[in-house]
Amino acid sequence: MEGVGDDSGAPIAKWRSDFSRAFQYCLDRSTPHTMRRWLGTLAVAMIYVLRVYHLQGFYVVSYGLGIYILNLLIGFLSPKDDPELEALDGASLPTKGSDEFRPFIRRLPEFRFWYAITKAFVVAFLLTFFSVLDVPVFWPILLCYWIVLFVLTMKRQILHMVKYKYVPFNIGKQVVLVKIGTLVRNRLQLAA
Repeated sequence: MEGVGDDSGAPIAKWRSDFSRAFQYCLDRSTPHTMRRWLGTLAVAMIYVLRVYHLQGFYVVSYGLGIYILNLLIGFLSPKDDPELEALDGASLPTKGSDEFRPFIRRLPEFRFWYAITKAFVVAFLLTFFSVLDVPVFWPILLCYWIVLFVLTMKRQILHMVKYKYVPFNIGKQVVLVKIGTLVRNRLQLAA
């Protein structure tokens, strides 16, 4: 009956808890360093691309990675509250200058977007070590299909942005843009 109260799993649980805490601490410390995070992700992506190029394989893994990143990009560019669904409820994004200002809130915040992409590249890199996943395919067809899928998806997303008049990027205050447009128009009128 000695084995019943044995804590042989306790060191593993403690190590896992310590690792989880240290990893979360590193993530928390990296939050304000957006440029450094994305440069690190770019380095991880380049290592993955070089590995796939060197092995001349794993195109199905790369295609799956591309589809996953496209899905993340759509979440990153989409508003948290979809105007098409809100139109049914009566609430929607402001479309006139007199409407109340509501800031753009992403469905997938930047940090989660970065974290998911980085994790996806790391997992895809690890998958390249399993030869069973190197399925022989004609990669140009996968690439063409992905490009068509990307173009159609982005077209739909851009049309959605135009229809509901939102921009998912912070491009500065619009007041400045209006003043610049007014100045240009005044100068053109004076020149004529």
